[in-house]
Amino acid sequence: MAFQTPRFYKYYSRTYRIDSTPDGGLKGTILNLHTGFFEEDQDSSHIRELIWATTESNIDGPFDEEKFIQETEIERCLYLNGDGPIFALYETVRGIDDVAVREGRRRTPQETALVRALRKRTFKMWEDEAARRAAGEPPAFTVTSRLGPRQ
Repeated sequence: MAFQTPRFYKYYSRTYRIDSTPDGGLKGTILNLHTGFFEEDQDSSHIRELIWATTESNIDGPFDEEKFIQETEIERCLYLNGDGPIFALYETVRGIDDVAVREGRRRTPQETALVRALRKRTFKMWEDEAARRAAGEPPAFTVTSRLGPRQ
């Protein structure tokens, strides 16, 4: 049985994607919590660990692309600050959650649907920004990490 890709995981608060390569190998990309962008796992060091994980508490998955998008955006919202429309949408999500907490309740089904839609939108905005930057265009926004400077 062939290994089906893409596969999506969460590895220590960072989402991780495994894809097939043209030569039949596997490559991984992992969310960078300092930049908000996905980076290639240069030596694919985490792939075996993810594929063979059983009950490791710091590894979740595999799961579907929808959960991958939602988990990625939860982490970006939690760890990153910046300017521009992406961060305005993160503030909208925080506002929805703040109201629910203040009122001592869970989100309504309508609020949950809105948050999911906003996260899909911000995920796409990050993907578009990564493509712009890869094409040599200047950044459309700035990002700082709540984790502090990179070591």
